Amino acid sequence: MSGGFFQRIRSGLSRTRTAVVDRIVDAVGGRRLDDDTLEEIEEILISTDVGVDTALAIVEGLRTRSRETPDADVFDMLQAELEQILAGDDGFDANALPARPYVLLVVGINGVGKTTTIGKLGQRYAEAGRKVIMAAGDTFRAGAVAQLEVWAQRAGADIIRAQQGADPGAVVFDAVQAAISRDADVLLVDTAGRLHTKVNLMEELKKVRRSLTKACEGAPHDTLLVLDATTGQNALAQAKSFHEAVPLTGLALTKLDSTARGGIAFALRRELGVPIRLIGVGEGIDDLQSFDGGEFVRALLARE
Repeated sequence: MSGGFFQRIRSGLSRTRTAVVDRIVDAVGGRRLDDDTLEEIEEILISTDVGVDTALAIVEGLRTRSRETPDADVFDMLQAELEQILAGDDGFDANALPARPYVLLVVGINGVGKTTTIGKLGQRYAEAGRKVIMAAGDTFRAGAVAQLEVWAQRAGADIIRAQQGADPGAVVFDAVQAAISRDADVLLVDTAGRLHTKVNLMEELKKVRRSLTKACEGAPHDTLLVLDATTGQNALAQAKSFHEAVPLTGLALTKLDSTARGGIAFALRRELGVPIRLIGVGEGIDDLQSFDGGEFVRALLARE
């Protein structure tokens, strides 16, 4: 992660950092981590959407560390606990393709930045010298197709689309066939911004996934869920519903430029068990970057 992007993350997490760092400084106040102090830290973590279960686990980790090294700095211990939760997340490498064509299915509800994330990914792959095709699987909203077309033009990518209201499964099947026949490296599949609470729409998403598998053995090679970080615990509820419908292999967190809810990253990683692959802090093409757990924690806990 570049120094400039680190500063963007640090700035984007400023509200969360204030909610965590300043309040923990007040809570600790030079004291050791006794039960009362740990309870205060637990409440602080819960207030930033870390979630109850994850906050309890972090506090138990702090209790154990404070027993082993009672003179250790509370923030050093907290940093170690948080980094442990995010350990192993390997980001997103446009130069590493597990298959060819590499089929990436992108899901998420309306308004989270899903189509924009696809567009930015397409541009990254194109800049890495990859031949990219985008599939407009959201056949219900004409605006979604138009938006994807703009991104495809920017990236120099082909786009496979159909008339509004067409069967999404048929569109993505055709897109895979096109990717194979045109010798493409990457196929990025957009899907309707379905509400995670609508059972019939989640069933349709399963059908889209089956269409991809039928068209290409092993596809989709990755399924990426795009989440709006500002929605806090609702993002976790969405993630659980999508994960039940289609096995997720990665998460993309957007809109971390204006939220006090950066703690949701830890709840998602620990409770869902799916790695965070991408992070977005703005609208620009360079504002979508591979996720680095260590950098994220350091930006969150940075003290003046």
